[in-house]
Amino acid sequence: MTPRATNARIRLLESARDVIRAKGFAATTVDDLCRTAGVTKGAFFHHFKSKEELGVAAADFWSETTAALFAGAPYHRHDDPLDRLIAYLEFRKQLLAGELAEFTCLVGTMAQEVYDSAPAIRDACNASITDHAMTLVPDIRAAMDARGVRGFTAESLALHTQAVLQGAFILAKAGNSVTFAQDSVDHLIRYVTMVFSQAGEQNNEPGV
Repeated sequence: MTPRATNARIRLLESARDVIRAKGFAATTVDDLCRTAGVTKGAFFHHFKSKEELGVAAADFWSETTAALFAGAPYHRHDDPLDRLIAYLEFRKQLLAGELAEFTCLVGTMAQEVYDSAPAIRDACNASITDHAMTLVPDIRAAMDARGVRGFTAESLALHTQAVLQGAFILAKAGNSVTFAQDSVDHLIRYVTMVFSQAGEQNNEPGV
């Protein structure tokens, strides 16, 4: 693939990322994507057989680019695993800035629309959300072990954080305000802090 062709493909994926978050997958047309990317329809169909194939590739592209963002995020600098987890959630709140389409989740948006009609896109979205959630598991497990927390798995809490975040995006869209999403993340931070602090207090009781 030539540099020019590669550039056209990336521009189409970036176009998908932005347009689908703003309009939704169903309402986004190939013409929309080509116009935003500044490429021809011929270029589109050179890289993707269909809009569905583009949707799968867009989910994968989202995973790759967001993975790089989170890998370099400042929450990794904390020594304590619980501090890292809380800092991760605070970082997610910091990302809630700008227009709704600029901070909401591409794969969450697509999954809500196509979970039944386009299984390939649904599966790509699921992999993106789940794989990101699993990056939190080592810190959650280490925090649970350090504080004697029991009763749930690190994996289930990691997925719960994403459930709250995806729900927060929906509330922000429904209410047309970022405040709803910010409040949801604040509640999640309080919940995680409470779960681990209560376990620590119980473990420090006499006879425990």
